[in-house]
Amino acid sequence: MSPRKLDMHLRAKLLDIAARLLAEEGPQAITARRVADEAGISTMPVYTYFGGMSGLVREVVYEGFARMQHHFTLVRRTDDPVSDMALLGRAYRRNALANPHLYATMFGGSSLAGLQLSEEDRQYGRYTLAGVVECAGRCIAAGRFREADEYLIAHQMWSATHGLVNLELGGYLVAPYDAEVCFEAQLVGLMVGAGDSVEDARRSVERSRERQESELRQIP
Repeated sequence: MSPRKLDMHLRAKLLDIAARLLAEEGPQAITARRVADEAGISTMPVYTYFGGMSGLVREVVYEGFARMQHHFTLVRRTDDPVSDMALLGRAYRRNALANPHLYATMFGGSSLAGLQLSEEDRQYGRYTLAGVVECAGRCIAAGRFREADEYLIAHQMWSATHGLVNLELGGYLVAPYDAEVCFEAQLVGLMVGAGDSVEDARRSVERSRERQESELRQIP
């Protein structure tokens, strides 16, 4: 295939294939030939787009965070910042469920085919928290959260939601305490833990649930 005919759809397809192989079969499955065969193309696009396998794997991580950031940008800023914060949590979860193979490789570890993420790579992921930090600041300014470091609040929201999503993707959350039940309770608990009242937190979380179908849309 001529490089002139390459497009962003093919690039995204190669990233999805690499992420799936990493998540399902491990780093030994990641070769230029295997990825190209799965895509039904020659190996040339792997090198054209990514410069080789290490570049491909690094771009898998970046693509995962880019899709997460896209979901975050769908959340409108309203006069109820706690509802906005809860909806950011819903966006995080929805992205993970829509892109499970990418999500499984976003945070490094042994699954990255020998690629060691640098501090710069990890900072790329941290940048996606900027909107969560800003929202935490608005929650504090509105008197809904107690005075605290908004960066710490954002990290607490991130780590708690990340843990629940990992359990959900692993199939560990089942009835009567399935992922939906645990997630809704967790959202309220996180807002209360940050300083909101139980009644106000419940109202805002419910408002975020009502907003999600109109504001959050899955991406490929």
